[in-house]
Amino acid sequence: MLITLLLDMHLAMISSIIFAIMGSIILNTSQHQIFDFQYGFVIIVVSFAAIFSIHRASQRSTILKAGIMVSLFGSLSVLSILLLSEQLERAHFIYSVAFAFASGLITAVLVIGLMPFFEVTFGILSALKLVELSNPNHPLLRKLLTETPGTYHHSVMVGNLSEAAAEAIGADGLLCRVGSFYHDIGKTKRPNYFIENQSNIENPHDTIDPKLSKSIIVAHARDGVDMLKGHNIPKPIRDIAEQHHGTTSLKFFYYKAIKQAEEQGVEPAFTEDDFRYPGPKAQSKEAAVVGIADCVEAAVRSLRNPTVEQVEAMINKIIKSRLDDNQYNECDLTLKELDKIAHSLKESVIGIFHSRIEYPDDVKTKERLS
Repeated sequence: MLITLLLDMHLAMISSIIFAIMGSIILNTSQHQIFDFQYGFVIIVVSFAAIFSIHRASQRSTILKAGIMVSLFGSLSVLSILLLSEQLERAHFIYSVAFAFASGLITAVLVIGLMPFFEVTFGILSALKLVELSNPNHPLLRKLLTETPGTYHHSVMVGNLSEAAAEAIGADGLLCRVGSFYHDIGKTKRPNYFIENQSNIENPHDTIDPKLSKSIIVAHARDGVDMLKGHNIPKPIRDIAEQHHGTTSLKFFYYKAIKQAEEQGVEPAFTEDDFRYPGPKAQSKEAAVVGIADCVEAAVRSLRNPTVEQVEAMINKIIKSRLDDNQYNECDLTLKELDKIAHSLKESVIGIFHSRIEYPDDVKTKERLS
C-alpha cells in the first residue's frame, strides 16, 4: 500500500510478487519443499487487493476502506486454504481467519501513520498530499484569494486547463492542477503590477521604465519559490512555479524599450535576452503543460469575442513560438504530445469560454443578416 501511494502502482505489483516468493520461503516449515504455496497465495491475494483498492486514493479515508478490503480478501484466501486442508481444527480455523481479518485493519492504521513520515523524510509528494494542498483554506491560497483575486481566478482556470491537457498525454494531472494554484503566488508581493489585479486603477507600468517593469514581472517566479519554501510546499510544486515561464521573452516591454530609445535618438544598450525570464526551462512535462496553459488562458481572455478558429490559431501560435524558442529542450515532450495538448486545450477553452465564443456558422449568419 505504501509503495502504491508513494511510488508507483506497477512497482507495487512487482514488489508483491517478490514478497510472496520471499514469504513462501521464509515461512516454509517443511523440509521436503522450498516453497509453501499457502503463504505465497495469501500474500499475493492481499497485496493485489490492497493495490487495486488504493491506487486511485484521493482521501485518507480511502486507506481505511482499502484496509477493510485487505481484511475481506485475506480472510477469504485463508478460509479457502483451510477448507481444502485435510485436518481442520476449529480453534485453528477461527484463529487463522480472525488474524487474517485483523491484519488488514492493522495495515490501514500503519499506512496512515507512516505516510507522513515518508513524505517528509524523503520529500515524496503523494496524491493524498496534493489533495490536501488544494484545499482553499491553505494559508497561501487564502492569501492569493484575498490579496489578488484576479490572479486567484486565473490560477483556478489554468488548473482546469492544465489538468485536462496533462491527462491527455499521460502526465500527472493532479500535480498540474495543484501546481497551477500556486504557480503565481509570487504576484501577491506586488499585486497591482499585474493586469488581472488592476481594477479601477491606472497601470503603473505606464509611468515607469520598461527595464524596471521587466524586473518586477520577472521577480514573481523567484518570489513565489521563496514563499513556497517558507511554507514547506514540496519541491515538484516549487519547480512548476519556478519553471512555468522558462526563459521566455517579455516582448511587450522589449519593444516598448526600443520605441523609447528611438524617440530619444539613442542606440539601444540592451538586447532581447535582457528581457527574458531567468529560467530554468521546464524540466518536466507537468511544468511545460502549466506554462502553456498559463499563456493560453491569458491570451484567450484578452480576446473580446473569440471564435473557435481564433482560439485554435492562438493555441497553435503559443505552442509553436515556445517550440521555436527551444523552451522544451530540457523536458521529454514530443511533437505528438504537443498536438494532444493543443487539442485538449482547445476543447477545454471552448467549454470554459463557451458563452463568449462565436462559432463560425453563427458568425456567417450574422454577416448575412447585416
